[in-house]
Amino acid sequence: MSNTLIEALVAILTAVVGLAALAVLVSKNANTAGVFQAGGSAFSSMLSAATAPVTGGGTMPASNFPIGNSWMTQPGF
Repeated sequence: MSNTLIEALVAILTAVVGLAALAVLVSKNANTAGVFQAGGSAFSSMLSAATAPVTGGGTMPASNFPIGNSWMTQPGF
């Protein structure tokens, strides 16, 4: 397959995904505010988990397991 064909397929698939996203956002049944809020919450959780080793804070998102070296004290490690 040539690069031109692959580029055309990627462009078509990107357009389809974009159109589907737009249709979901403008639908009368869409909960657009809830989607944006969930996305922001997910980003915040990822940012917190990524900075936890440096800041020494918190727990893993959606769990009660502390972030740190606790797995190293388990038998077999």
